[in-house]
Amino acid sequence: MPKAHPQEFRDEVVRVARKGDQPLRHVARDFGISESCLHRWLSLDEIERGERPGLTKAESTELREVKKRNRILEEENLILRRAAAFFAKESLPK
Repeated sequence: MPKAHPQEFRDEVVRVARKGDQPLRHVARDFGISESCLHRWLSLDEIERGERPGLTKAESTELREVKKRNRILEEENLILRRAAAFFAKESLPK
């Protein structure tokens, strides 16, 4: 997988592409990226600016953290249920 470009570079490419002075294929070629990569960056920028539906970076990060926390809580809950079942067997009258 190719190395990711820094965010500053992406922002600059998107800014130049949004000016509209040149066709997108020329902008992509001038910056040494593929045209499909430029289209993706433009789409992501539209999402960030609220012009297109989708998850922003902040929302995506928050969702990832919530899912991680949920997974941890589910594991803790499973452990507690197993412990409760184990100790319930131990305390049965004989």
